[in-house]
Amino acid sequence: MIELLQGDITNVYADAIVNATNTSLLGGGDVNRAIHRAGGKAIVEECFRIRREQGGCNVGRAVITTAGNLPAKFVIHTVGPYWNGGIHGEVRLLSSAYKSCLTLAVHNGVKTIAFPNISTGVYGFPKQEAAEIAFHSVSDFLIKENDLEKVIFVCLDAENYNIYYSLLKL
Repeated sequence: MIELLQGDITNVYADAIVNATNTSLLGGGDVNRAIHRAGGKAIVEECFRIRREQGGCNVGRAVITTAGNLPAKFVIHTVGPYWNGGIHGEVRLLSSAYKSCLTLAVHNGVKTIAFPNISTGVYGFPKQEAAEIAFHSVSDFLIKENDLEKVIFVCLDAENYNIYYSLLKL
């Protein structure tokens, strides 16, 4: 039910891929740029619409758009927290980001979903801790919810891949 890949999330065949973005839905790090570039104009237009209608997306929450030119059907955009030493609710907010994505996926009939490493790039979340939060948040959700068939963690780099691999072996 949980898989691990190393590579570019924009090439993953899943019902939905997750975009790690910022509250404006139009910025963020490398994942956001890659998804907007590969997905094209349709994703950007829907992000602008969501901004007009609800002002963006709060930290720990998620919104859904078309996937445009991507092999997925949907992009679920989520805002992870910036790391500020771990004393400002970062753990709770990162867990909430994963759970918000999963809840939104189920409500939209998604059976397979692919996640990048949320908050570990420019947001500075420690990679090991972020991976543990991701793994436990997803595992806890899957225990209660059986509508999802597969969750894929997609790691761009070998360091993150090795961290997730060690967690999946436990």
